[in-house]
Amino acid sequence: MRERKKLRLKKFYFHPITIFLLLTVITILCSALFSSFEMQGTYNAINETTNELEPVLVTVENMLNFDGMKFIFSNAMRNFISFAPLGMLLFALIGISIAQATGFVEAFGKRHILHMKKKNLTFLVLLLATFSSLINEVGYAFLIPLAAIFYMINNRNPLLGILTAFCGVSFGYGVSLFVGSMEVGLIPYTTQASHLIDETAHVALTSNLFIIIAFTILLSIIGTFVIEKWIAPRIGRYKDKENFERTEELLLLDEEELEQNRIAEEKNEKRGLRFAYITGIIIVIAFIYMIIPSLPNSGMLLDMNEKTYLNQLFGSNSYFQDGFTYMMCLFFIGTGLAYGIGSKQIKNDKDILRGCKDTFADVGELFILIFVASQFISVFRNTNIGTILTIWCANLIQNLSFSGIPLIVLVIIVIAISNLFVTTPTLKWSIFAPVVVPALMQANISPSFAQFLLRAGDSITNGITPLLAGFVIYIGYMNIYNQKKEKPITIHKAISFLLPYFWIISLAWILLIIGWYLIGFPIGPGVYPTL
Repeated sequence: MRERKKLRLKKFYFHPITIFLLLTVITILCSALFSSFEMQGTYNAINETTNELEPVLVTVENMLNFDGMKFIFSNAMRNFISFAPLGMLLFALIGISIAQATGFVEAFGKRHILHMKKKNLTFLVLLLATFSSLINEVGYAFLIPLAAIFYMINNRNPLLGILTAFCGVSFGYGVSLFVGSMEVGLIPYTTQASHLIDETAHVALTSNLFIIIAFTILLSIIGTFVIEKWIAPRIGRYKDKENFERTEELLLLDEEELEQNRIAEEKNEKRGLRFAYITGIIIVIAFIYMIIPSLPNSGMLLDMNEKTYLNQLFGSNSYFQDGFTYMMCLFFIGTGLAYGIGSKQIKNDKDILRGCKDTFADVGELFILIFVASQFISVFRNTNIGTILTIWCANLIQNLSFSGIPLIVLVIIVIAISNLFVTTPTLKWSIFAPVVVPALMQANISPSFAQFLLRAGDSITNGITPLLAGFVIYIGYMNIYNQKKEKPITIHKAISFLLPYFWIISLAWILLIIGWYLIGFPIGPGVYPTL
């Protein structure tokens, strides 16, 4: 009887791959149901020529009919190949695996990470992750695997490193230490919407500069406290005995070899790191030269068809944005090879390739997850369900006569809810801007501050929606480092790890914005929260 009770109490866990398959099926069935009920939404888009509002009707696309199934089967390969983080992840894995194979990552970690204080490492990862949002989703591809490695070197759970990097990129996606691609995408909609009230209104690229810098630092500090206080104890220690024994053996071996031949090994390691640092500096200088205009053979990565420098750097056709992931890959390859040569770790090309195999051996499951998730995300977007829900959210703001702080809080919360279904900032803002910007301007709130509210709402729920492409990498790496392979980390569990961070950072976003608005600090050069 006891054995039967135990069997009954035993839980069954669906792997995230299975969950994404089920979500795809559910989405297809829902599209057929909602289409039969003629689910639709209408929003006002701004005509760029006349600067007048024009109604746009959006209906649900039925994915269960002939055309819908045709779309699913004919676009499966395209969905997978064009999945944004896939190419970035491949480049990241190539670069990081070579840097690991040559011993550069281990040597760098031993010098700079091993004895770093826990809270300092967490703050650094959060800050870098938040800053990485300057260039699309590059933080998901590079920082998540690197954080796992560095946390292990720091004798911490790699799952915590993965979670920390993901929190920084996703929940801090709306801020950075400099203006970037998000401004370039949002400002045209903000400007057009502001002209509905004031035809002379101007929204500069640097209009949010001060507030995004401040929020980057403040959110990283608050996030560090949340992770160290609530999340780290819950994640616990990494109990992989084999890895710990291997690490201890390596450390003991290093100590023994240092005792026996300290001078020779230190000389090789220092020379290798010196080679790597010099190579890294040269690569960075070369990249910087490629984004400086008007110098001999410079500006290679700029779109010279654009008028302003920031558009040349972060515009839709920017070579810098498109090539940044490859540049990062070259940086790790260059520094890794330089270290291997300088430290005499590289004997031949076979050693490097053999070392790279270990990195790629663990990611097969991740690529399957990406394939399945890319189909779900593509199907969901094509149904227009998320777009219609976003339209309904925008109409809610339009129908409620709030002003001042209640209006600010309402806008943030409604945008945050809509972000669960539409994670693309520009698409959301094209729907919200004609409603939010005029409403806030009539309440004496500047359009630049209204744009920042979009960034806030967008960031608050980024980390808890499976429709975010970066979420797939997060949950994939969580399962790569999961010790209980028979008990996978499900989507539900992965989100539950994030909930303390989500609640406190959400509250921090709202309170900091209200405080900034009440005090009246400038949000950019010559730009204030109020008109």
